[in-house]
Amino acid sequence: MEVVGLLLCVAAAVLTWGFLWVWDSWERMKSPEQAGLPGGGSRTLLVTAHPDDEAMFFAPTVLGLVRMRHQVSLLCFSAGNYYNQGETRKKELLQSCDVLGIPPSNVMIIDNRDFPDDPGVWWDTERVADVLLRHVEASRINLVVTFDAGGVSGHSNHVALYAAARTLHAQGKLPKDSSGCTLMLSQICSYKRVSSSRNSWKRL
Repeated sequence: MEVVGLLLCVAAAVLTWGFLWVWDSWERMKSPEQAGLPGGGSRTLLVTAHPDDEAMFFAPTVLGLVRMRHQVSLLCFSAGNYYNQGETRKKELLQSCDVLGIPPSNVMIIDNRDFPDDPGVWWDTERVADVLLRHVEASRINLVVTFDAGGVSGHSNHVALYAAARTLHAQGKLPKDSSGCTLMLSQICSYKRVSSSRNSWKRL
């Protein structure tokens, strides 16, 4: 009986693995248009608040976009200097982006007093929006990716980015043609988001 039970467990595991493999392959075969995204060659801007956000919250998305041949850029609004480690974290960000497929020339780190790395400080929405819009226009971005209304982890700096993107979108200033869109990381819960191999998104 123990042998039969073991064989059944193995068979179930194999069937589950097979189903997941087929499903994943089908997802990979979908065209960007089927997934509701601009196609290859599109210019995508990932907007984060601190170094490590790109890895903790957006890695699956960045890897997927790079695989789809998007030209991915990163705009990080602070050096992550909350514990006076800003210079170290800037270097780590560049290394992380290199692993994810974002070249150093496509990484912009903002390091000024307007956007301190501090969960107790709300970044001014208009100032964030102004900086974001300038980068979108300068690089002719047609896909913007950032946090959702909850900031995923609840960090006020994350939420401020959402507020700015939402404001620009409402004003019709973010990508809105047939090949452009704005995506927000859909919050389920912090643990699932960090541990998941996929990101869940919703359009503005």
